Amino acid sequence: MTRYHPREKTDPMKRLLLILIAGAALAACATSPTGRKQLMLISPEAAIVESKQAYLSTVGEFDKQQKLIDDPKMMDRVATITGRLVSIAIQMYPNSASWEWSVAIVDDPEVVNAWCMAGGRMAVYTGLFDKLKLTDDEFAQIMGHEISHALANHTAERMSRAMATTVGVIAVGVASDRPAASMAGAAMAAKLALELPNSRTAESEADQIGMELAVRAGYDPDAAATLWQKMGSLGGSKPPQFLSTHPAPANRESALAAMTPAMRKLNPTGQKAPVHPVQIVR
Repeated sequence: MTRYHPREKTDPMKRLLLILIAGAALAACATSPTGRKQLMLISPEAAIVESKQAYLSTVGEFDKQQKLIDDPKMMDRVATITGRLVSIAIQMYPNSASWEWSVAIVDDPEVVNAWCMAGGRMAVYTGLFDKLKLTDDEFAQIMGHEISHALANHTAERMSRAMATTVGVIAVGVASDRPAASMAGAAMAAKLALELPNSRTAESEADQIGMELAVRAGYDPDAAATLWQKMGSLGGSKPPQFLSTHPAPANRESALAAMTPAMRKLNPTGQKAPVHPVQIVR
């Protein structure tokens, strides 16, 4: 007797898992500016859209707490140095000309940190200046490094790493028939996208691109090494927040110093780049 086997329905979570895995296989062929293969489960364009929403929310909180600096001297210093770097960034990466370049200067003398999201939206904390006594050249190295993370699509890459983690969690949930575990994985991915540090490879990439931006903008490449000397002196029992998302291997300072002679040749006279308009958020 022939038995009838009804067609098995595909579970929605299993279907989602298959889509994510297929997407990972297709997206893993993206290439960074240095020729490195990157995992991209989210496009750079989508990362810019998501980053804008996160930035507006974050800056809105700073505004509510009255933490946005409006000191004219500080604003002019940040806008001038960052604007020169952005001019070079646009020359080297023309697609960034349409980005909404902006900087929020956050009044927090205890926080040593700076960051740049996809799309050119940045933040600088006053602790950088208060605790490190930064020269203009050292500040240019920091912002060149941060801008490089955005130019090299490291935001999208970091979000993709978070999504890849979620794929694993979803797989466990599907295998154990526990949808709640799968949904928790999605929430985890959103959290990890904001908290995951850049990989050491991405950090090295940003060091290289960032130093080039700074040198072409007219700033001294030697400042990259002196900056990390100062950063290292802030270690102790509570390292600066900057180091939580910017892992500093022991050879970083020497690696930066080794790049200096070649970088200096890119702009031997130290000619300053024009200042591209950068909005100071207040």
